[in-house]
Amino acid sequence: MATTISAAGDTGTRNEGRHLGVALLVIATAQLMVVLDATVVNVALPRIQAALGFSGAGLEWVVNAYALTLGGLLLLGGRAGDLLGRRRMFVTGLLLFSAASLAGGFATSQAWLLAARAVQGAGSAIVAPAALSLVATTFSEGPARRRAMGVYAAMSVAGAAAGLLAGGLLVTYASWRWVMFVNVPIGIAVALAAPAVLPRTPGRPGRFDLPGAIAATGGVAALVYGLSNAATSPDGTSHWADGKVVAALTAGVVLLAAFAVIETRSRHALLPVRLLRSRDRLGANLIMLAVGTAMFGVFFFLVLFVQDVWGYSALRTGVAFLPLTAAMLAASAAATTLVSRTGPRPLLLAGGVAIGGGLYWLSQLTEHGTYAGGLLGPSLLAGAGFGLLVVPLQLTALGGVAGADSGVAASLLNVGRQVGGCIGLAVLGTVAWTVVAGGIRAQAAPSARPAVAAPGQSPVYRHALVAGFDRAFLVAAAISVLVLVAAITMIRGRATPTRESRRP
Repeated sequence: MATTISAAGDTGTRNEGRHLGVALLVIATAQLMVVLDATVVNVALPRIQAALGFSGAGLEWVVNAYALTLGGLLLLGGRAGDLLGRRRMFVTGLLLFSAASLAGGFATSQAWLLAARAVQGAGSAIVAPAALSLVATTFSEGPARRRAMGVYAAMSVAGAAAGLLAGGLLVTYASWRWVMFVNVPIGIAVALAAPAVLPRTPGRPGRFDLPGAIAATGGVAALVYGLSNAATSPDGTSHWADGKVVAALTAGVVLLAAFAVIETRSRHALLPVRLLRSRDRLGANLIMLAVGTAMFGVFFFLVLFVQDVWGYSALRTGVAFLPLTAAMLAASAAATTLVSRTGPRPLLLAGGVAIGGGLYWLSQLTEHGTYAGGLLGPSLLAGAGFGLLVVPLQLTALGGVAGADSGVAASLLNVGRQVGGCIGLAVLGTVAWTVVAGGIRAQAAPSARPAVAAPGQSPVYRHALVAGFDRAFLVAAAISVLVLVAAITMIRGRATPTRESRRP
């Protein structure tokens, strides 16, 4: 990280006289909301399905509607922060997110809820890059920023698992609607506090790359739609040759290729090619893409596993993931301390090995297994691995970025996690439901394949679910090997001292 992330024009906006701890609390709370909302609805999915009549396949879009708009619009959100001012967009995104949460809590139809989830994702796409770039413009590079990144990373790694616990509590003691309502007072409070504690970051001249944004978002959406509909039916029919699947996958590839062409030719590119010329930064983003692909779907299927196979309640499901949260937090804290001594590569290698080992271990779960003997160990291992990755990935992705590009660079890392997560859920879902269909077909012949098992399903169906979920976990473990490949081939062994850290 040879150059500071902030240009000279940004350092003058740093809020040296303000209470930096309060500023960090505001930023970290916003990030916690963004990450938490990606999983808080998972525990409530059976209740949402019953209340609004979702089919099994449609239920996956309660998760993906949020993740797709978040991942697809993150680069545009980062660019908006660079051009219009990061603090301004931070507040705007929070208010949009809160309004969508309120609307979603009152949803009475499937379309209403999915639309609210999509708008939530758009609000998060504005908040997330602004939050990370505000860390860079508020805290000087060196120990202060590393500590701030550690807190920010703790919110990032804890949010996913904490969302499961919060969802369990809200569903048990209130209703599924409160997984939406709970965001409203928090989002408004953070939006009101932000102008008082965060530095003002002026906008910069430039224009928005709307063709690039449309091509990127449409391409990812089409690709995920095609992958999620390619699963084999219970009657043995493969849908890979289905017209809508082929059309969606083709459209996805064409739109993403068009996005690449647009970005290389545009004077106001949504993703400036110069950001990808750094091997370290490119490697960090590829690693985050692989981690998102492997981990996002695993969360989804683990929640279904413990509820539909082991019969856990919503609250017990949330509590079951507390050790995973603790492992993430402990590993993230350790990485914050170690990264300045070891550099990013050793931590990335250790994290990749831990994630791969934990996911492989999860693939051995059985229908009659126990929490202590089957789930606790791999959860701790995978959680610790993810915690080790977050801080070095953020520091590597943002190191040496000019202030004018910090919003886009921050959003690019989040794009990898969200887009990877959408693709991962679609791929792992296709793998899982294809195996489930084959297992059912071998023992029985149901007329239709539910995508989510209901309580009291037959032993035949539960056994098929176990086989399908285990296969998905095994595929996720194979995907995590890409973390090791990228860390070895693209990331430098030790961090380069920053310009600021060399000053007396």
